[in-house]
Amino acid sequence: MLKRVVLLLGFVLLQALPAAAHPHVWADMRSQLLISDDGMVTGVRVQWTTDKAYALDALDGFTPLADGTYSAEDMKKLTDENLDALKDYGYFIFFRFNGAPQKIGAPVEGAQTYDTTEKQLTLYFTVPLETSLDPRKGIIDLKVYDPEFYIDFEYIDDKPLLISKAIPPGCTAELLPIVGDAGLQQTKDMLATKDKSWKPENGEDFGSLFAQAAEVKCTP
Repeated sequence: MLKRVVLLLGFVLLQALPAAAHPHVWADMRSQLLISDDGMVTGVRVQWTTDKAYALDALDGFTPLADGTYSAEDMKKLTDENLDALKDYGYFIFFRFNGAPQKIGAPVEGAQTYDTTEKQLTLYFTVPLETSLDPRKGIIDLKVYDPEFYIDFEYIDDKPLLISKAIPPGCTAELLPIVGDAGLQQTKDMLATKDKSWKPENGEDFGSLFAQAAEVKCTP
C-alpha cells in the first residue's frame, strides 16, 4: 500500500494546522474519470472503502440480516445520509483546469455495500462537473481529500485511476506520485518561514498541498 501522507502532516505542518488535526477515518479509494464521446472530462465516479471502526459506528442502529448483510433500504438510507453530510465539504472532490477551481454538481448514482468478511463499507457516487473540460485546451487536475484531515484518503494499488472511455489521441490520464520525503521536508521548511495567517495560493488549502493528484493533459 502507498504510505499514508496525512499521518505525516503533524510533523510537516508544524504550527500551520491545529494541534488536533489528525485523521479519525481511513478510506482506500479508486477514482474513475468520466469521458464523453467527444473526449471531454465530464466528472468523476469515486469508490471509497472505509475502515472497520468506521463501519461499526456507521451501522450502529441498523439491524443486520441473517447472513450478516444489511437491507437495500438500510444501505440507501446510509448512503443518503453520507452524501448529505458531504455536501458542505464539496464531497471532497476538487477539480482544477489550468490551475483554476472548477464547480461541480450534485452527486448522482450513490450506492453502498457492506463486506461481511472484511466488515467494511464501500461508498460509490458520481460527481459531475458543471462545465465539461477539454484536455486538449489545458491541464485537468483532480484531487480527492478532506481539507480538515478528519478522513485520510489513500489510493489503492490495484487500478487506482480508471477512465470511462478512451481519451483523445496524444492525451494521458495518470495518477501523479505522492509527495516523497524530500518534498515533505521542502514543504516543512517553506511553512516554517510563514506565519499562522498564511494560506496557499490560488485558493488552495493545506490539504491540497499533500493530496495525490490525478492529471489529464495532452501534448501539443
